[in-house]
Amino acid sequence: MSGTVLIVDDDPEVARTFATWLQLQGYEVRTASDGEAALRQVRGADAIILDARMPILDGLGFLRRVRAEDEHVPVAIVTGDYMIDDSILNEFRRLNAQILFKPLWLDDLVALAARLVNHATPA
Repeated sequence: MSGTVLIVDDDPEVARTFATWLQLQGYEVRTASDGEAALRQVRGADAIILDARMPILDGLGFLRRVRAEDEHVPVAIVTGDYMIDDSILNEFRRLNAQILFKPLWLDDLVALAARLVNHATPA
């Protein structure tokens, strides 16, 4: 595997676990704890995996700003918020992001990263 994945999650354990697992699979990984910090790292990322709920700049705000600059970078929202409003889910979809819910098995994370980096459609 190869490619650069940006992981954006305010939970340091989630970000660290995702990053370590993907690095073991051969990915270059960058991490950020909020959308504002992630904006400084998005250039050159082949894929972005982010949480929906974060401080400073949440996942939706981040995604809107990314899409204003780059319509094509593959993005997946991985959230533990099962009560997320339908209008927000629809906005994520409109902005061409896949949506998955935590917990996410690490093998599923690797498959997700591969699909995103290779610009493949979800199975």
